[in-house]
Amino acid sequence: MTFDRSRAYANGRLADGCLDALLITVENSLAVDTIRLIDVLWFSGEKVEAAFEVEHSTSIYSGIVRMLDLALGLPQPLAGAYFLVAPDGREADVAAQFARPAFRRVADLDLRFLPYSELRQHREHMALFGSGLKAVLAVARPLRR
Repeated sequence: MTFDRSRAYANGRLADGCLDALLITVENSLAVDTIRLIDVLWFSGEKVEAAFEVEHSTSIYSGIVRMLDLALGLPQPLAGAYFLVAPDGREADVAAQFARPAFRRVADLDLRFLPYSELRQHREHMALFGSGLKAVLAVARPLRR
């Protein structure tokens, strides 16, 4: 959202270092309006390396739907890893939504739960690993059916 992009953060703006526009492959997706609502898209070349949906107080359901729209709306293999970021206490909510029959395809996404506590505990160490997803994958919890 535009409001979030302009929010002050660490002597700058939250959007500092971010792209001003989505990649053309994402813009051409039938689900572009939903994909734009995803909190963080991490690009590597023409590929969406990862997507992060932060669900602090909003619906877990809507976050999963956004991830599905991204995964199913882009030509394969342009979409990568998927993360639902939320308070630790919401892990049961994430698991319950993930178990719904409507979300059977989510298992194909290798969707992961990234609790706030893991980010707080490991964020400084994660920054030392450079720019890849290895450190994020190490602390995120896979959601399995």
